[in-house]
Amino acid sequence: MSPDLPATLDDAEQAEASFARGWRLVATDLDGTVIPRERPMSRRTLDAFAACQREGIPVVPVTGRPPRWVTPLAGEAGLRGQVVCANGAVVFDLDSGQVVRQHSMPVQVLREVSQRLRAALPGIGFALESVVGFRREEAYATRFDGGLEQRVGDFEDLLVDVPPVVKILAKRPGTPSDEMLATALDTVGDLVNATHSNAADSLIEIMRLGVSKASTLAEVAAERGAGPEAVVAFGDMPNDLEMLRWAGRSYAMADGHPDAVAAADATAPACDDDGVAQVLERLLSHRPG
Repeated sequence: MSPDLPATLDDAEQAEASFARGWRLVATDLDGTVIPRERPMSRRTLDAFAACQREGIPVVPVTGRPPRWVTPLAGEAGLRGQVVCANGAVVFDLDSGQVVRQHSMPVQVLREVSQRLRAALPGIGFALESVVGFRREEAYATRFDGGLEQRVGDFEDLLVDVPPVVKILAKRPGTPSDEMLATALDTVGDLVNATHSNAADSLIEIMRLGVSKASTLAEVAAERGAGPEAVVAFGDMPNDLEMLRWAGRSYAMADGHPDAVAAADATAPACDDDGVAQVLERLLSHRPG
């Protein structure tokens, strides 16, 4: 035990307090982690983010959302700098309003993924996400498009003059996301990285091979002079697994997916209980000075 840590702390508390002495960056998922399903980010969470930034600790959202769905939330939270979007496929700069990095997939990979998954999961429908909008098949039903739906048609029609695709979305109503993901990993895991962000939906998300929240977060953190040992990460779903394993200290939400809980170093209280804010408050309380 460090001589500066109280002897009354248990092992988990000691690990957290020890990490807090040198952390330099917060990486957090959004939906289900700091944004509850039925309400916006809480005042307590916003205050915790502001307290981190006053200490010179940037807060980097790391989300499956595209940039167009992140900008309003970041403004509400008072965040600046870069956001990792589309599960690592895009980095968006909030200050300039520009995409500064994207990892797209070749058209031949898009076609091969659709062919393999259609054979393995009959009835599946696809959408193609780019930084300028998205295209979808009729079989991929959507409740909203944000005004950026570009085309609806069969898959080959979607590929005509397609802008760089950063994410494939696939739905198969009635098939749980966990089951879809297991099939996708077996079927196209050699071509792409597949994951999901909501166990309640019949939806998986597919990025370029080797691209994940962790891979792109590592690049963003390195540009700030921070390695994994200086990063605390929060998440709740399978698309957070690589990030939770990469970060020097990671927390899964108590109401998160079992795989996320297993991947993290510790568990934070549920999103509805402001779990991220509670942990950040403790970490800040352990900082020297």
